[in-house]
Amino acid sequence: MKKIGLTGLLALALIASFAPGKMSTPPVLAADGEEGEPIRITLFGEPFSGQRPPVLVDGVALVPLRDIAEALGAEVSWDDRAQSATLRKDDAEIRLDVGSDEAVKNGRTIRLDAAPRLIDDVTMVPLRFIGESFDALVIWNGETRTAAIDRLQSLPAVGSYANLKTLLEQAGGMAYGAQIDFLAKTEGPMPATADSASTGVQAERTEAPAPPTASKDKASYSQTNTQVEGVDEADVVKTDGTYLYQVNRERIVITKAVPSAEMSVASVIGFEDRSFRPNELYVDDKHLIVIGRTNGYASAAESGSAAVSGSPAVRAEKRIAPIVPMSASVKAIVYDIADKTSPKRLREVELDGDYVSSRKIGSAVYLIANRYAGIVRAMPYGSDTAADGDEAKANAPFYRDSAVSERTQPIDYKDIRYFPDFTDASYMLIGGIDLDRPDRPMDVAAYLGSGRNVYASERNLYVSVTKHEPLEVEPLPAENGGVAADQAAPGSDALAKSKRVAPPRFEQKTVVYKFRLDQGKTTFITQGEVPGTVLNQFSMDEHNGIFRIATTKGDMWRTDENTSKNNVYTLDEALKPLGKLEGVAPGERIYSVRFMGNRAYMVTFKNTDPLFALDLSNPAAPAILGALKIPGYSDYLHPYDETHLIGFGKETAEIPVKGDPSAPDRTVAYYQGMKVSLFDVTDVSKPVEKFKEVIGDRGTESELLHNHKALLFSKDRSLLAFPVTVAEIPNKTSGSPDSVMSHGQFTFQGAYVYRLDLTNGFDRKAAITHMTDEERLKAGSGWYDSDRNVERILYIGDTLYTLSRGMIKANDLHSMKETGSLPLP
Repeated sequence: MKKIGLTGLLALALIASFAPGKMSTPPVLAADGEEGEPIRITLFGEPFSGQRPPVLVDGVALVPLRDIAEALGAEVSWDDRAQSATLRKDDAEIRLDVGSDEAVKNGRTIRLDAAPRLIDDVTMVPLRFIGESFDALVIWNGETRTAAIDRLQSLPAVGSYANLKTLLEQAGGMAYGAQIDFLAKTEGPMPATADSASTGVQAERTEAPAPPTASKDKASYSQTNTQVEGVDEADVVKTDGTYLYQVNRERIVITKAVPSAEMSVASVIGFEDRSFRPNELYVDDKHLIVIGRTNGYASAAESGSAAVSGSPAVRAEKRIAPIVPMSASVKAIVYDIADKTSPKRLREVELDGDYVSSRKIGSAVYLIANRYAGIVRAMPYGSDTAADGDEAKANAPFYRDSAVSERTQPIDYKDIRYFPDFTDASYMLIGGIDLDRPDRPMDVAAYLGSGRNVYASERNLYVSVTKHEPLEVEPLPAENGGVAADQAAPGSDALAKSKRVAPPRFEQKTVVYKFRLDQGKTTFITQGEVPGTVLNQFSMDEHNGIFRIATTKGDMWRTDENTSKNNVYTLDEALKPLGKLEGVAPGERIYSVRFMGNRAYMVTFKNTDPLFALDLSNPAAPAILGALKIPGYSDYLHPYDETHLIGFGKETAEIPVKGDPSAPDRTVAYYQGMKVSLFDVTDVSKPVEKFKEVIGDRGTESELLHNHKALLFSKDRSLLAFPVTVAEIPNKTSGSPDSVMSHGQFTFQGAYVYRLDLTNGFDRKAAITHMTDEERLKAGSGWYDSDRNVERILYIGDTLYTLSRGMIKANDLHSMKETGSLPLP
């Protein structure tokens, strides 16, 4: 191998990418023949050395297989004839072949960044792949030239119901005041709900389809607009290139869409459980996965498990009264769609609580739910008291997996972990299944301490939650009779003297929990925290192992040091701080963020829209490259290419505030119509709004402004489309205060379809509506959530499809002429 200087090797190693389907390798360099200090490896804090030093192959560190695997507790067997090694530990089995850049883990193929090889009769393998395969954390420290292999962070177990109550009391989350003493007097067994889910269904095991790549625009059909390539997100509409799958009025409608002139409904999936409400779905070559919410009256069964509406009946030898009036759960139903006219239900999985989010990576589906953990009392029917065991079981979160049992199962308190210093009295439940392994039970993990915003890469899941941390309050001077508000007794003179009481203060922080994703299994890795709060999932990102997060800290209404400020933080693989950029745009808050490789773009707003271009190439020192201040704001930023991005938001207009002599120049911004901007960031020091399109007036709305999945974009096809409800002011006088503050009247609902390129900007080609002329005439100044409202736009081949709950329309992508329509039942 040709020698490269140490600086060049370090640069090469640092830019090693997380390519789809590959395992990233830390930038560890060969010690042989290189200048400078040798590269060290530590294992659980102790120096590690093998039969020979590590070597660098195309930026990938290779280490002796047997030494590293056995040090991590794995058994190694070698097949000399096949030149392959098999590693086993717990339920993991890995096969590595010398010369092959593919490993097989538990029957699934995983592509490696570098093939194992023999060097001096020693089998050398990628360090990170081996470390992470056996539940270790691999962290590279460039300053010390050390690759540290550490154990994953361990969390304490709740352990018992008594300890749960203690933990909740400490967190201020006990809810005994909300006890419900509901005694049912009915006789006989509890009513059953029919459930046609089959168990033990065997599916043919095949390789998962390759994740989408950057060239997917050239594919024959569009896919859901997601944040990360290779990580699918559930939506209300999906297509496989021939059929459309749609959540439609509490049913799933499967439509044969090709050819468009002969569209027809292939099947309609209803749900026998009337409490089940489908929300979103996934589709792949073999499966349809419907995710929804189940509401029902909660009670406890003989085993103490919660019986939820829609689950099979439980025996009534020892029946427990409902503990709360309603119980929510997240349910995913898996169907075999080999026959689109008759989908076959294969499996149901269910998690206690409210739906937070989900992801699908290859054949693995992950569900996240939050469930309130406050204590309520349950009592056996006909009894005035509850046994401790009954109450403990009634308050435990539950799950259900029809592949194992039709009954719900409580999660044992010894299996529930809690996050140190949690402040939210909720459980976070994470469930994972591998569709290619239907015989494997759902992997369920429960944590005390909730999660709110979710970001996922192909390898890791990050869940964030806001933490309110009390600050020490300086008491007012004693000579003034001042005390802190939280130290003043109710009704006391100190509390009455409001000017002498210092109010309690809290600092908002964002806590991030990191989990490893592996074929439907999740493993907690570590946690970290940063100041401020995040806006949504786009506030978080992972790039080359570095986690980046954007937050807002403070309050916009304040004018002192505690006014709102915006920040970007970088954290290493252990979620330890690396770098920070703080204090951006004081007095404003983040409206949108987009991370793109070594750059990030952030929009803040109060009266104008500053678009900041940020340099993240050095994670230890994030920096502002440039900024653009224009009227309006962007709620969502979408990459066009490496040097251009599209912003979707609102136009604004400023009018002066009269009658305030202390601030004669103060203005207030009023949002106007929807604005779509194309930003040119070729010169990052001077971002430019190259083109913009303003749609309608005040009152114009689009789902895209709060849900990125509503966007259809294809750079290769110069295609941009989204649903929009347009409001316009008749006889508008541009710039007048009345026009600025007035809401427009409803004029249109449907899809706006644009041709977009860097030469001509936004060229609207069509406005497609599903409303009839009669409905339009009946419309007043506003509109409602009609079954004729276009929700999604997608394409198959050269046909554009718009979908509402009442209709599907097809238009030729070139001429925009209608080629077919189908009213939906």
